[in-house]
Amino acid sequence: METKTIAVLAGDGVGPEVMHEAVRVANAVVERFKRSTRFVEGLVGGSAFEEYGEHLPPTTLDLCKRSDAILFGSVGGPLHQAHLPKWQGCEANSILALRRNFALAANIRPARVYQQLLAGCPLKNEIVSEGIDLVIIRELLGDVYFGEKSTWSEGGRRYARDVGAYSEDQVAVVARVAFETARKRRGKVTSVDKANVMQTSKLWREVVRETHRDYADVILEDMLVDNCALQLVRNPGQFDVIVTSNLFGDILSDLAAALPGSLGLTPSASLNDERFGLFEPSGGSAPDIAGRGIANPIAQILSVAMMFRFSFDWVDEADALERAVEGALKDGYRTADIFVADGEKVSTAEMADRIIERLG
Repeated sequence: METKTIAVLAGDGVGPEVMHEAVRVANAVVERFKRSTRFVEGLVGGSAFEEYGEHLPPTTLDLCKRSDAILFGSVGGPLHQAHLPKWQGCEANSILALRRNFALAANIRPARVYQQLLAGCPLKNEIVSEGIDLVIIRELLGDVYFGEKSTWSEGGRRYARDVGAYSEDQVAVVARVAFETARKRRGKVTSVDKANVMQTSKLWREVVRETHRDYADVILEDMLVDNCALQLVRNPGQFDVIVTSNLFGDILSDLAAALPGSLGLTPSASLNDERFGLFEPSGGSAPDIAGRGIANPIAQILSVAMMFRFSFDWVDEADALERAVEGALKDGYRTADIFVADGEKVSTAEMADRIIERLG
């Protein structure tokens, strides 16, 4: 039996707490389905800086290279300590470095509003009741984040420039991920750009349409990014899979992450061409609640399900885990971030317990 090795990078803040529960749940799934896995811990972020003086030490990077997937927690510290060396550039030195090292070109972030948690969605009931279950696929290695950057002074004035650039290959990679994902869902892709004014978006639209020729069974529509932002609030139920550029995806995925009612419910995956991936919750390290046992572990647990599905092709395992999460929510268990008035408020560990019980 093949053993899958998973690099476990819990990070900072609530990262270690929710990661502990996610690994516990993952082991329960593995035991039930008679799989073989090995979870190996590594330091990243502020915790790594304390030990090695850097946010992504060579030992951690080497662990990731020897693994079949990366299960990532969260990094970063309190805002009032952001000036300290321990936290300066922490996220960029950790997350962006891992994306570069492993060519993690496509970020997959689902946004689903559970029927049991409709009250937590900020939208009107008549909008939410139609159902919200979408995926945003964001290109990760291009655009202004990785383009040429410069600042200069001229005539007594300060100037700055960030250059956004794309190659057709970069666009084609994420387009294929989007079409493949849509094939396993409801068969519709919305490609989001700003092709009415931007050259990179014009190329984006051309390449997505060309890639679509190999996926005639999938519906493709183009949408301008400003309209997409509007539609995510006005009629999110129309979307199945959204694919877009790095900058637009960064913004739209955070907007969509608000729909379920808590970042504690939203996982994500970042994949390369070989389906090697980094799997993490969409929320941050939340140092203000760290150590209190109240953080929601569901996003981290659902990141495990995404790892099973996308990197290991363990579809039954992923389905079972997702059903167990939904079952715990259906039975009324709530961590503090999603507790309103009904149900039973539980701790981080208790929520994991309830999910494990439903795996049976």
